[in-house]
Amino acid sequence: MVHHDTAEEYAVLPRHHVATHDEKLIITASSLGTVFEWYDFYLYGLLTAIIAAQFLTGLNPTTSFIMALLVFAAGFIVRPFGALVFGRIGDLVGRRYTFIITLLVMGLSTFLVGCLPTYKTVGVAAPIMLVVLRMFQGLALGGEYGGAATYVAEHAPAGKRGLYTSWIQITATAGLAMALLIVITVRSPVTGVGEEAFKEWGWRVPYLLSGLFLIVGLWLRLKLHESPVFQKMKSEGTASKAPLTEAFGQWKNLRIVLVAFFGAIAGQAVVWYTGQLYAMYFLEKMLKVDGLTANTLIIIALACATPFFLFFGWLSDKIGRKKIILTGCALATVTLFPAFHALTTAANPALARAQATAPVVVTADPAECSSQFDPVGANKFDTTSCDIVKNALAKAAVNYKNVAAPAGTLATVTVGTDVFTAPDPKVLAGDERKAAIAAFTARVVGAPAVPAKPAADGKPATEAKPAVVGELQKVGYPAKADPEQINKPLVVAILFYLVLLVTMVYGPIAALLVELFPSRIRYTSMSLPYHIGNGWLGGLLPAIGFAMVAANGDIYHGFWYPVAVAAATFVFGLLFLPETYKRNIDD
Repeated sequence: MVHHDTAEEYAVLPRHHVATHDEKLIITASSLGTVFEWYDFYLYGLLTAIIAAQFLTGLNPTTSFIMALLVFAAGFIVRPFGALVFGRIGDLVGRRYTFIITLLVMGLSTFLVGCLPTYKTVGVAAPIMLVVLRMFQGLALGGEYGGAATYVAEHAPAGKRGLYTSWIQITATAGLAMALLIVITVRSPVTGVGEEAFKEWGWRVPYLLSGLFLIVGLWLRLKLHESPVFQKMKSEGTASKAPLTEAFGQWKNLRIVLVAFFGAIAGQAVVWYTGQLYAMYFLEKMLKVDGLTANTLIIIALACATPFFLFFGWLSDKIGRKKIILTGCALATVTLFPAFHALTTAANPALARAQATAPVVVTADPAECSSQFDPVGANKFDTTSCDIVKNALAKAAVNYKNVAAPAGTLATVTVGTDVFTAPDPKVLAGDERKAAIAAFTARVVGAPAVPAKPAADGKPATEAKPAVVGELQKVGYPAKADPEQINKPLVVAILFYLVLLVTMVYGPIAALLVELFPSRIRYTSMSLPYHIGNGWLGGLLPAIGFAMVAANGDIYHGFWYPVAVAAATFVFGLLFLPETYKRNIDD
């Protein structure tokens, strides 16, 4: 049991002392608890398709669309509100008490997701309960990070805050890696579950395991004492009585909040989510690498790069936080596009060759083209020739360029040197339109074989249909990445570089944020901008990136979003962000 009870006992320690046993426990308990919280939060992202199949079936298209967006966005959108609620409690009541509550809320919410009845059992109540629990997860995470970072920093000796808090920075990556490993293990045939059973009931196992992690995390955190800085404020009567008003209602502090957000957090957020989550999405959806291979390669890259969180945290104690964070943003600005082009060549060389030798061009009236962003399938994309063409290419994740055509012109798609004209939906209707669209799609992108089905449940029997090799496949566009052609060492090296950028911007940022704000309103002040940046700018990046790709047709177009934000952060931070690593945070 930790036996230090007063701030005075910490005050007598040399400011550059070797970490004590109690400080090691503080770092372990804070970091491990945060790992468990990130594990809980990222499970939904890894299991979205499976959970959607269990909870969102049977709804009409409009309701399904709303619910899918709610479930996806709820956890991210409410994170800043969690920062406000728990940040205020942390500054009023204490750091230790607050992040014990956040761990409890997150662990119970995640465990209960594993116990939820599905749509087949209770109908629309199932997705409603899922959304509510997802919101509780987001609230808990909104309060967790600021508490853990503040708590560890306020225990750290002078000159080591970057190193100590970098253990907190590891936790998001470690939680993602832990979730990936457990999902892969449970769904593997080796465990006796297998893919089909995993989709039916095995998906619950990773959620139910969070109950065990909750017990371990609480056991560790209950051993901790309050931060000496907070104890000192309480004993002297200098703690804030209205942290929200002080943090955001007074220009002196609000200015620092804005500088922190635009000069560090915004760029950090988009680099983090691009280097880890969006990279995984890009490998699977755009480059057509199978999920197990993509997850395995990412885990290897994460394992290799994770120690650099500590390295850059340590380095920031020597040369400063600002230099490292802004260098990471600058490197992301100039290298994200070439890095992902290189990833295409390494992960799917056949696709890279086809893009170079047989480019695809869509020529259409821009007024007839919709965005193609339709995550729940509410739009059939069959009312204009442009939508017919782009929908076929979007489903096949084909990279293409757009050329404007005169109004009223039927859309065409050029594959290499061959030109194909879309059917005219204005002169076709019903089954005739469906057949024409299906024939056009099969001719361009191909179609899989369809087995015959006997008559059942009042439905007539259907004939078997052979596979159709489309023009795209004929000129080299692969339906899937060939596992034998994947240059796995190079893929891992590129992913390692992307995660290395993450460690540069993320490793020192907790120490920077703690040092920017006065102790009396520190928890509140740092939590809100951090979670607006990471919850909204970063967390919604995959959806925003996909929407940009769907609208434009260029599989790399989505990277303009993180590049623009990282570039803006670099410029703003260079001009306005102060260096903080030599500041005294005890006041």
